[in-house]
Amino acid sequence: MKHLVKVKKFHRKKDQRRALFKNLAHNLIMKEQIKTTTQRAKYLRKTIEKLITTAKKQNLAALRRLLSKLPKKSAYKLFHEVAPRYKDRNGGYTRIIKLPLKRKGDNAELSIIEFV
Repeated sequence: MKHLVKVKKFHRKKDQRRALFKNLAHNLIMKEQIKTTTQRAKYLRKTIEKLITTAKKQNLAALRRLLSKLPKKSAYKLFHEVAPRYKDRNGGYTRIIKLPLKRKGDNAELSIIEFV
């Protein structure tokens, strides 16, 4: 029994949630900046920072772990271009900027998440 363990579900099942954040992470790595809802950005930050920390190890096991979590193109870009930028940094690889406007339709708070 998992007492006091909270998981943000985003009104999706486990596989759909995994696919959503895999695609968000892919887009962030490829474009280096994306606009999404604030809650998704906060959850994505946690995910992407773990991936960058893994990529900083620069060994075959780290690359294989990235390939299991991300599409091939974004895993290679993260491993060869993004992670070496942060070799001297111990975290805080991303920045979330809250936008003053809300999304039309459902009035959701929007944010920009980008690499520092």
